[in-house]
Amino acid sequence: MDLFVSEITTPSTPLLFAAATSTTGMSTSSSDSICSSEGSPATSFRFELQDVECHSYPSKSLSGAYSYRPLAVLSGHIGSVSCLALCGEFILSASQGKDIIVWQQPDLRLFTKFGQGAGSVKALVTVGSKVFTAHQDSRIRVWKVSRRSENVFRLVDTLPTTKDYLGKFMKQSNYVQTRRHHKKLWIEHADSISCLAVYNGLVYSGSWDKTLKVWRISDLKCLESIKAHDDAINALVACKGIVYSASADGKIKAWGKEGRNSHSLKGILEGHKDVSLNSVIVSDDGKWVYGGASDGFVMVWEGSHDFLSWKLVSETKAHQMAVLCMCLTGEFLFSGSADKSIRIWKREAFGKLSKVGVINGHEGPVKCLQASPHNVGGGFMLYSGGLDKSVRVWWVPKQSAVQNTEEKSISLCL
Repeated sequence: MDLFVSEITTPSTPLLFAAATSTTGMSTSSSDSICSSEGSPATSFRFELQDVECHSYPSKSLSGAYSYRPLAVLSGHIGSVSCLALCGEFILSASQGKDIIVWQQPDLRLFTKFGQGAGSVKALVTVGSKVFTAHQDSRIRVWKVSRRSENVFRLVDTLPTTKDYLGKFMKQSNYVQTRRHHKKLWIEHADSISCLAVYNGLVYSGSWDKTLKVWRISDLKCLESIKAHDDAINALVACKGIVYSASADGKIKAWGKEGRNSHSLKGILEGHKDVSLNSVIVSDDGKWVYGGASDGFVMVWEGSHDFLSWKLVSETKAHQMAVLCMCLTGEFLFSGSADKSIRIWKREAFGKLSKVGVINGHEGPVKCLQASPHNVGGGFMLYSGGLDKSVRVWWVPKQSAVQNTEEKSISLCL
């Protein structure tokens, strides 16, 4: 057992007051947005001790290794946590148990809970005062903050909308073959929707039915359906006008749109043969594309300046089991795995990754990760969701802070 010397302090800055949204390239400015809500409503309540566990900041043991322990363990989901999103002072988490929870910072209280009975939630994104959730029942649901109460979310629509459906169901040319002797409208997904991304007024949805669909946020109309892959689509990310889709067929495909034209294939990033790609993320400048694979590798591609070609520049054996999720903040990359661990990587020159640390604590595979880009006490906040039905909150020191930190543990009780 590691021996820790504890020094009790209080951070000079709040844990998080303004975080980026969950999707690269997405921005919101609506005054009615949940991302810009100020103050804590009287209707919210604090957790009892069994709901939030208090731990310490990462500490340096006598052996020289850093031990990461969660600042908080948020329980309350009735199923495995499948996705997370950061939106201002809020954290949104959703589960296979059909429930969506909004947690409010800095004290991580349960702000509200919604979505029960709407089908297992696979992905979510936020746009202004709206939340888009993707479900196992092949539908996208649109929720909006109620004008009567800030902590009430009401279902305002389901995609495809009734208007969109009625405008197309009479015409046979609008139907596509999904299975033998079975057809659906091209605006409908035929299997679970596994991922969502938002960019430039559009929502993108990827499904196990192998298609990528494009929805316009303003009127919720389906604009395109693309037969994107030869197997299930597992992840999406949008950056610099390019949408990347990662698939169980072992490929990441890059899709671009010029003017009012439809999206077209710009490039194919090949992973290992017969190995599923479960996650894809892109650096802020769009130059580096990272893919997380089922064989435990994180693969890195470098894109050209015009985003018309990509080359594989690095392969890192990150985990002994499948990489299920990744996220980026600054020079750091985080990978979550079926081996129950989170690994911290520093992005080096030429696409190389060097391991900085390992975070253990989840009692099941780590399914989703989000990191705040804002500095908190010489580090930043990391949020993880797992199949153990918990959301865990971590403080991670930046590399410079790690090097200068003495043997101490900073305690924080939320």
